[in-house]
Amino acid sequence: MIILILKNTTRYFLFLIAFLVFNNSNSQNKYAFKSGEWLNYKISYSGWFKAGEATVNLTQNNKDQFHAKMIGQSTGPINLFFKVYDRYESYFDKKKIIPIKFIRNINEGGYTKNLEILFNHNSKEARVNDFKRNSSKTFSLLENSQDMVSVFYFLRNFYSLEDLDKNNELTINMFFDSENYKLKIKHLSAEFINTNFGKVLCFKIQPYVQSGRVFKKDESLTMWITADKNRIPIRIKADLIVGSLRVDLESFSNLNNPFEIKFD
Repeated sequence: MIILILKNTTRYFLFLIAFLVFNNSNSQNKYAFKSGEWLNYKISYSGWFKAGEATVNLTQNNKDQFHAKMIGQSTGPINLFFKVYDRYESYFDKKKIIPIKFIRNINEGGYTKNLEILFNHNSKEARVNDFKRNSSKTFSLLENSQDMVSVFYFLRNFYSLEDLDKNNELTINMFFDSENYKLKIKHLSAEFINTNFGKVLCFKIQPYVQSGRVFKKDESLTMWITADKNRIPIRIKADLIVGSLRVDLESFSNLNNPFEIKFD
């Protein structure tokens, strides 16, 4: 079961950090992030067994583009029998925050994939270059589709509570590998949680996932996003078929806005 979880950890982590919403002030003039931002996460199984770590780094590619890189990898004894190293990158437009190029280069216990996706939002097409299979295909693209990395920054900066529907839900067009799909999240509440940094006010949200091999049910994932202007994912919990998965922010640097902590 732990091996199955590790194979899915990086992908689900990237899906999870996409659920960064609820800030009307960020949607006006100021970015929730800036070039040089760096986030580091610990991934643990059942709250005690450290299974891996993930880093998220943002730089400026040129005056019109940001370049975001996310790396997830297994750590410790897990590497002895199932080593994971996944790299995801996105080059996206600074103003619209829509993807231009996406890279997925992964090695999960010997299972490898090396893809590049080129987005053409004017023609609504995505060209997928598979370097492992030496093939290239073009697929139709939904309007304003995001990749697994760019959506992280898009939602941090542009979405607010006012964008939710009557069910407190939000849906985003996504493109992954060769498929279009809808990413749906639900806003639950706002609450203070205890973290390594102190007590932090967060938005508590819930993405919809597919139950079955890994997750107990469609509502198995819960995520806490800082309620300050940074909109950082600070904690993720997932109820699994066996045990649970937890992702915690361990360290960060070069945020664009103050990191707000409550002192009792």
